[in-house]
Amino acid sequence: MDFELSEERQMLKDTAERFIREQYPIEKRHAATKSEAGYDRDMWVSFCELGLAGALIPAEAGGFGGMGEDIALVFEALGRGIVVEPFLPTLLASTVLAEAGRTELIEAAMEGQVQLAFAHVEPEAYYTPSHVEVTARDDGGWSLSGRKAVVINGATADHLVVTARVSGDAVDEDGLGLFLVDRTAAGVSVDDHESIDGPHVAEVSFSNAPADPLGTPGADWPLIEKALAAGVLAVSAEALGAMDVAKDMTVDYLKERKQFGKAIGANQVLQHRVVDMLLELEQARSAVMLAANTFEADRDTRELNVSAAKNLVGRAGRLIAEESIQMHGGVAMTWEWPLPHFAKRVIMIDHLFGDVDHHLERFIEIGKKIEARG
Repeated sequence: MDFELSEERQMLKDTAERFIREQYPIEKRHAATKSEAGYDRDMWVSFCELGLAGALIPAEAGGFGGMGEDIALVFEALGRGIVVEPFLPTLLASTVLAEAGRTELIEAAMEGQVQLAFAHVEPEAYYTPSHVEVTARDDGGWSLSGRKAVVINGATADHLVVTARVSGDAVDEDGLGLFLVDRTAAGVSVDDHESIDGPHVAEVSFSNAPADPLGTPGADWPLIEKALAAGVLAVSAEALGAMDVAKDMTVDYLKERKQFGKAIGANQVLQHRVVDMLLELEQARSAVMLAANTFEADRDTRELNVSAAKNLVGRAGRLIAEESIQMHGGVAMTWEWPLPHFAKRVIMIDHLFGDVDHHLERFIEIGKKIEARG
């Protein structure tokens, strides 16, 4: 398996990292999270003009990427700046819209003209991905009723891609559908708030809200699962970028901070702790690379590897977040220092799309199925 980036992808990676490093200081992120939208609209347009949104979209839908490698390299770069602009909801919604052939919406989103959100998580779902209680009814036209929780970019999106149940019990994979809903339509209510790590999320309620089916109502689980897999890969790569920055900040601090006349990094115990951080980071990086390179493989291979990556990233992320804060000392608990914001984002990513325990159980379950088939 070839893990080397193509020349085009390497250029995209270098351009994205340089732009974020030079144009996206932590102060800009803080200001964006406190704005009404929860992100900087002008910066979002700049990111789109740079081609970062287009890199998440397959060529047949108007983009120039959309493969696992593209998702991973873009989100790792975003993680290096803990960017709050709506890349994740755009990726999730566009994955569905691309399969549905809604290229006009994707192209507008890719240019920063239209905002999208993916409404899937529900208050009672915990980490069960097929738990959907929002109902879809066809009475001469589809309508949705129910509640969605933690919808990233939900309050500013022009359109919501919503999962809803056409038939079956609350956790059945069969009976699910995907629908496009205008956020300003009658019967749609949105309550926006800032999340603990910065990005704005919304609680969205539907009361007979008009909806447009995107796939085959009742048989859309495979597409939902694919979109969620893209999200898992994306946040795993984002955490990787954030962890790398936290590690670098810690190493620099150990070299600069002096006690009793010498740098604290001369302490061998601290050196060993940094080595542990580095080993965990590289193990997580290998898992993300494997998930990215097998994202277009068969369903079981894709799901097995994205769950493995999410589990390893969660474990490594907690270690690196805790160690980096401890080795910084009191300064790491201040708002002004960038490090705690990276650590907080890494920890919260573990709770997106399932935590380490959820993905370990899922990895074991999928592995047994593969083994049973021989």
